[in-house]
Amino acid sequence: MGHGKSEFLKLGFRHEIEGGIALPEFAHRFQLYRHLQQNIPSIFAEAKKAADEIGIPKELRGRFGLTGAISGAPAPLREDILQASEAGATEVMPLSRLVEEIREIVKDVYGDEFDAAPVNTCEAGIWVTYDNLFTPPLMGRGDNYRTRYLIPYEKHLHHHGGYGRPFPPKYKDLYADRGTTAGEMGFYGKRQNNLDTVIVPLVGAHYDNHGIKYWPTPLLSEVDPEGSRDRFAEVAKEQGPLLSGIASLGYDTPGYGYGAKDSDGVPRFQKYLGQLARKHNVPYVIDNAWGLPFVGTDPRKVGADVIIYSMDKATGAATSGLVIGREEVMTPIRRSLGMHGDRWGTLSSYGKAAYVTQDPGKEALLTQVRALKVLRDQPEVLTKPVDDLYDLVNDELSHLPEKLRRGLLVTKSYNSAAVEINYEKTWADGKMGLPIFPIEDMYAGSHLIQAGLSQMGIIPTIAYDANIFISPGMGTSDAKGQLIEDRMRLALKGLVSLLEIIARYSAYLD
Repeated sequence: MGHGKSEFLKLGFRHEIEGGIALPEFAHRFQLYRHLQQNIPSIFAEAKKAADEIGIPKELRGRFGLTGAISGAPAPLREDILQASEAGATEVMPLSRLVEEIREIVKDVYGDEFDAAPVNTCEAGIWVTYDNLFTPPLMGRGDNYRTRYLIPYEKHLHHHGGYGRPFPPKYKDLYADRGTTAGEMGFYGKRQNNLDTVIVPLVGAHYDNHGIKYWPTPLLSEVDPEGSRDRFAEVAKEQGPLLSGIASLGYDTPGYGYGAKDSDGVPRFQKYLGQLARKHNVPYVIDNAWGLPFVGTDPRKVGADVIIYSMDKATGAATSGLVIGREEVMTPIRRSLGMHGDRWGTLSSYGKAAYVTQDPGKEALLTQVRALKVLRDQPEVLTKPVDDLYDLVNDELSHLPEKLRRGLLVTKSYNSAAVEINYEKTWADGKMGLPIFPIEDMYAGSHLIQAGLSQMGIIPTIAYDANIFISPGMGTSDAKGQLIEDRMRLALKGLVSLLEIIARYSAYLD
């Protein structure tokens, strides 16, 4: 049944009539997202139809996508990495030998003042690093004190920002549905002993509510690095003796707030955080989960003490993580992992310690060794697919309507072996743009870009907070890690069609 003009006004938005069809023009953001929620079945139906029209083969659906890897669906291993794992699996070798080989490769690139420790996941690497470097000591008489680490109010905050009690208190439930869940402590259970997380909003960023879950959303493409530096310096001074560290992401794109770079291409804000940490004699720790060692963010150039990777994402190793850092701070980290020598005096070991639960295992170590050697000696194996993908993305986006296309900012990232599409500019001049879905929508299943791609048979990628991160690997790379153009083009065509569908339902496009 159609609505008359007065009925549409009761629903909370204005409208125009064209050919008898009411086109909504929303007065408030929440009305836009309410309208989208009410039309989810229709949006999904159009997405499925578009997949058929594009010609996505039935046998390919659910087996390829726009991501290099996600936690629940690791990408297939490259041929050379798989062979290294299989060959090593038939040999008898002490695991400490593999760990030492990883150390040697890292020192070849970053110098002798750096060291490394492989772990079973990136999150494990964050946990052991924070517990060693940020938390107060447990031993000794008397009550132990509290400590605080500073972190930007940025994307993915539940990862590297989830290990202390949030301060100020207004941020304590920033990620509400990732807190306490039935039968477990959820993200609250990650919090470490007497540790607080001081969350600092970035100058130039916007934290408006968006999405069907309608939640505060970090929009970071206009971050002012110098203004943010000054704000961080003020907060660091306020913390005084409580300050124990600074942490941030290690990404290098505008959508993550790191688009402003120096003449060497180094994100200025990351450099400022490193300088501030040195001034206060505390560690600067970088979460670079979706990043490449050696090719990407250089800890020496940004002044990081520790940088942590998820080696199964951009790097392409088996599921595992890697901690790289300056020897001064890596010694306690390696010791707590049982890797820093035996009690009777050896240079390294693979023994029991506080964090033995984070051992990566032989196969993961073998794949890390091979992946790191390729990054050191043949980086083009990973950078060429990014170049090819960047051209492909721009080609497919050129088919979008001009209004939508001119609101997109496309950036190539060697650090993440990815191409970023940021669409914050569609909301310029106070006008409503392409709908923005926060991470809470992803967890709730109401993120229409990610859920819509799944309806099309395309494995979705990181696509929240007005940011879409596209990378090769999930059924779109061959055995040598190079881009399979026709498959990636199909996935991109699906994304372009879905963006148009959502833009029409939101009245951004006629």
